[in-house]
Amino acid sequence: HGMILGENGEKMSKSRGNVINPDEIIAQYGADTMRLYEMFIGDFEKAAPWSSTSIRGCKRFVERFAGLTDLVKGKGVTPELEKNFHKAIRKVTMDIEEMKFNTAIATMMTLINEIYEVKSLTKDELNIFTRLLCPFAPHICEEMWEYLGEEGFASLSKWPEYDESKTVDNQVEIAVQICGKLRGRLIVSADAEQSEVMKKFFATPALAAH
Repeated sequence: HGMILGENGEKMSKSRGNVINPDEIIAQYGADTMRLYEMFIGDFEKAAPWSSTSIRGCKRFVERFAGLTDLVKGKGVTPELEKNFHKAIRKVTMDIEEMKFNTAIATMMTLINEIYEVKSLTKDELNIFTRLLCPFAPHICEEMWEYLGEEGFASLSKWPEYDESKTVDNQVEIAVQICGKLRGRLIVSADAEQSEVMKKFFATPALAAH
């Protein structure tokens, strides 16, 4: 990992009084939060300054993950979250292989926001999320694994798989420029033919007027 600097961006040293004691952080926020934050702080190979605000954000993320038990309803993967999960599995899998841990965690933070927007998830979806998060926050994930009634350890379970076809957006946004100026945007099907795009263009008064 790149060097973790003090909050002022300077190298940590006792003489500067900017040393962060890991034991104190773990006592205050927990080992999972400490571990998560060290991977979230920035590019794995680059130096990054310590941020008390960001570590509190990681603590909040761990708490929100634990709170997913209150939203569990049903089994299987729901249409509302299917694409979100496949996209997240794909991104986290690729990021781990490339040691881009910070963006992998950011992806899971986005996923948990999407789950809370839907206000529910199934037991199977929580199972997937638990396996996805386990390398980053193993303690809370093993507790969640036990809550789900699964056997063995989450850390030794099979890694989630994704379907490439379910990671593709059904719709795309097209910026419309006329005479070099942005006049608006169109939302169309990802596989829309040119004729379909033009039809929607002329059916949009704000664009057709130009």
